[in-house]
Amino acid sequence: MSTVRPLLFALLPLFGGCQLLTSFTEQPTPAEPRFQGQLSQSGDQLLFQPCQAKTRYQLTGAQTEQFAEQTKALLADNGKPLFADLRGTPEALDLSKGEGRLVVSKIYRIQAEGPDCNDPNFKRLQIRAHGNEPAWNLNTSQRGMVLERMGQPSLALPYLEEQLPDGSTSISTDADGLKLELWLTPQSCTDSMTGSIEHLTAELRLNDEVLHGCAAFGARRSD
Repeated sequence: MSTVRPLLFALLPLFGGCQLLTSFTEQPTPAEPRFQGQLSQSGDQLLFQPCQAKTRYQLTGAQTEQFAEQTKALLADNGKPLFADLRGTPEALDLSKGEGRLVVSKIYRIQAEGPDCNDPNFKRLQIRAHGNEPAWNLNTSQRGMVLERMGQPSLALPYLEEQLPDGSTSISTDADGLKLELWLTPQSCTDSMTGSIEHLTAELRLNDEVLHGCAAFGARRSD
């Protein structure tokens, strides 16, 4: 049986200050902390330095191993550190040198381009989905969704979210004359233009058009 979360939102700007007209239940926060920061490489070791922190962590764990080769290739192509958003358990190695080890349990995204430590919207976001050819971007928050498409004005819309037993998520709306449904599946996705890695695969069905892309949870989603 699917679960419909109470996410039918008022038609409000995504980041506006208006009062929300419906309630929202936060997801339980996992015990392991979530980090954003710079990802680099020293020899064969991947290193991670959280935003506004001095400690550098050696990345370990199954998730690190799964994406190690792809990450190293992206680092080589980019020629500079990447931005990473991940969850894991930090372990101290040598605090006097500002070094530690981070056992990664989940990688949300690893990217060479796009939002980074200075992203002003990350703390408000639940989901950011996007794709190429044609370019599209869809952000959701507690206040609704914003759909952006190449050559068209941004649309602020209410939406309904449904979570299915297989871990996939459906986000839909019929507002503003659109029939929109965004399907998210818990399968890693590589951006076709930038090579960035994200933890969700996205399919946007917009009226009779089907668009593909990647997605990741923002700070307001921890599941």
